[in-house]
Amino acid sequence: MSGHSKWATTKYRKGAQDAARAKVFAKIIRQVEVAAREGGSDLTANATLRTMYAKARDASVPIDTIERAIKRGSGELEGVRYESIAYEGYGPDGVAVIVECLSDNRNRTGAEIRNLFNKAGGSMAEPGAVSWQFERKGLVAVPRGADEDRVMEVAMEAGAEDLADDGDRWVVTTGPTELMAVRAALEDAGLEPGTAELVMVPTTTVPIEDDAAAKRVLRLVEALDDHDDVQNVYANFDIPESVLSAYEG
Repeated sequence: MSGHSKWATTKYRKGAQDAARAKVFAKIIRQVEVAAREGGSDLTANATLRTMYAKARDASVPIDTIERAIKRGSGELEGVRYESIAYEGYGPDGVAVIVECLSDNRNRTGAEIRNLFNKAGGSMAEPGAVSWQFERKGLVAVPRGADEDRVMEVAMEAGAEDLADDGDRWVVTTGPTELMAVRAALEDAGLEPGTAELVMVPTTTVPIEDDAAAKRVLRLVEALDDHDDVQNVYANFDIPESVLSAYEG
């Protein structure tokens, strides 16, 4: 088992402090629509759609809302056509940042994301400038009440790569293609996994221990995450839990 997971700081989340649930739903529904458009509406044949469907259910999005999103994506219902775009940049103190968006206007979104970087004292970068510092992984969270050895046994047998302690939960790391198989194995074993999603995990991190520096970085990530077109924000900062908790408080 590895040391303490970077789940909380790899992809900064405001959790209960986030905006209204409707805004969270809207972002997830865009992901469902795009997955259906790009790979079809058949959950069995479209692995990406299966992952997005599970993510929507994890977030308690109503099933009829998910089904309408799938129909819009597949063309059965009219809807806005969203494009997947990833932006890369540097935040304060040299932190590498990846911003994944779904937008119906690439030019508008690009200009707004650039403005958020500039306001925070960061800068946009060319594609590939920072993405080499990350790798795509699947992460499955299991409540801490589950037995660690049992979680590890089931996950590893299903193809997981690692298990880490993330405070109130165990975090299972998988390769991108093993995510749903590991999740299903944990469910079948009665271990009740929580969130399961594909993320970008940094291969190297930038330690930030100064309170002021941490605030500069987290304000940028928060501003990006609040943008309606932004689906995911990943950064390679490593901020001590005490500093992160103080900011979230």
